[in-house]
Amino acid sequence: MSPADVVHAIEANAAELLMRMGAAGGGEQREDPSLRWTIGGSPIDYHNCVVAADLDPADADQAIAESLQRMKDLSVPGSWHVGPSMRPADLGERLIAAGFSHGGAEPGMAVNLAELNETPTGPADLGIARVDSDDVLATWAATLARGFGEGEREASWVAEIYHQEGLEDPWRHYLAYLDDEPVATATIYLGAGVAGVYFVMTIPEARRRGIGAAVTLAGLQEARESGYRTGVLGSSAAGRSVYAGLGFREFCTIDLYEWSEVPAVDGG
Repeated sequence: MSPADVVHAIEANAAELLMRMGAAGGGEQREDPSLRWTIGGSPIDYHNCVVAADLDPADADQAIAESLQRMKDLSVPGSWHVGPSMRPADLGERLIAAGFSHGGAEPGMAVNLAELNETPTGPADLGIARVDSDDVLATWAATLARGFGEGEREASWVAEIYHQEGLEDPWRHYLAYLDDEPVATATIYLGAGVAGVYFVMTIPEARRRGIGAAVTLAGLQEARESGYRTGVLGSSAAGRSVYAGLGFREFCTIDLYEWSEVPAVDGG
C-alpha cells in the first residue's frame, strides 16, 4: 500500500467501526457525501461522533452547528474525529469556536503484517484466547473496565454492543490470562481491507511486562492467517512505543474534538 492508501485505510477502518457500533446502539446515522456521523447510540462522547467531513468552507460552520444541535437534542456528549482527509483544513479552529474542546491527538499507525516483529513478548505462562461465548465476553468486559477509558460505564456499553453484533467476523476479541486470571484485552476489527486494533488494555498491576504487545500480536497474527496484509490503529501516547516495538509506524494524526454540555449550577 502507498502511504496515501495507508492513511485512507487508517481513517476508513476507524470510521467503519464507529458507525457500526453507533448503529448497534441505536444511534442516528448520517451518511452524506459531505458528512458522516453517528449520534445518540452511546453514553460516551468518543462514540457519538462525526467521522468524515468534506465540506465547502462556506458550509462548514452550519454542519458543525447541526452536529452540535443533534447532540443537544439527543442529550449525549459527542465528538469530531478529524483526520487528514477532512475538509476544510481549519475544521479544528471552527470546532473550538463552536464550543468543542481539543481532546488530544491520536497517532494513526500501521504495519505490514508480513513485517511484524514477532519476538516473543510477555510472561512465559501468558495465555491468550479468542472470545467465543457471551460468558467470556462478560469476563472480557469486566477486565476492560479495570483500566480503560471511562471504566465500567464504557466497558458495559461496549460489551452490550458486541453482544448484539455477535462474536464472528468482522469482530475478533481477545483475552489474555496469567495464572487463570484475566489481565488484558484487545479487539481486531476487519474493515476497509485492513485489520484495525482497538480496546487494548492491560490491568494496572500487570503492566510493563509485554502483555499488551502480546495480545495485540496474537490478534494480528490471526488476521494475517486470514489473508489480511495490513494492521492499523490509533494509538494513545502511552501505547505508541509498544506498537512501534511490533513494527508499527506513524502515518498521520487524528485530532479529537469533544463536546459535553455543562450542567447548570443553581445560584445561592
